[in-house]
Parts: sequence; C-alpha cells; structure tokens
Amino acid sequence: MWAALAFAGIALVALPSALSTGSLVVLVAWLSSQFLQLVLLAVILVGQRVNEERHELRDLETHDVVMASHYELTQAHKAHAEKLARIIELLNEDE
Repeated sequence: MWAALAFAGIALVALPSALSTGSLVVLVAWLSSQFLQLVLLAVILVGQRVNEERHELRDLETHDVVMASHYELTQAHKAHAEKLARIIELLNEDE
C-alpha cells in the first residue's frame, strides 16, 4: 500500500497546475490519467496479491483434506483386500 501513497503523492504534484488552468476538462483529465490510474493500479495489485494468498491457502487446505481422505480410503481398501483374501483362503480350504 505504500506504493499507492507514493503514487498519490506524485499525482498530487500536478494538481496545482491542473487547478490553475480553471478548465474542467484539464481537471478531469488529471483525475483520470494521473490520480486514478496511478493510485488504483497499486491498490488493484495489492488486492490481487491478497486474493491469491487466500486462494493458495484454500487450495492447501483442500489438498490436505483430499490427501487425508485418500489415506483413509487406501487403508480401508487394504483391510477389505485382506478380509477378502482370508475368505477366499477359507473357501479354498473347504474344497
């Protein structure tokens, strides 16, 4: 956010000359081309970074949940495979 403040300061340097012309067109041009573009660019970049960090955290949490579920399912599969092998073994003994 310090960049937004620095850009606001830079943009404000040109404000007195825009005001001294007395022209609304010049003032609107200064507002749109100097102030808004410089300041909003920095604010948008910070917002995007914060949003990316939030998404990355959510993705990591989702990954952890999926990996835990995978581990549980793998363990259940192993247990069922062992039981099935034992059942087949017992059926083969009876023959």
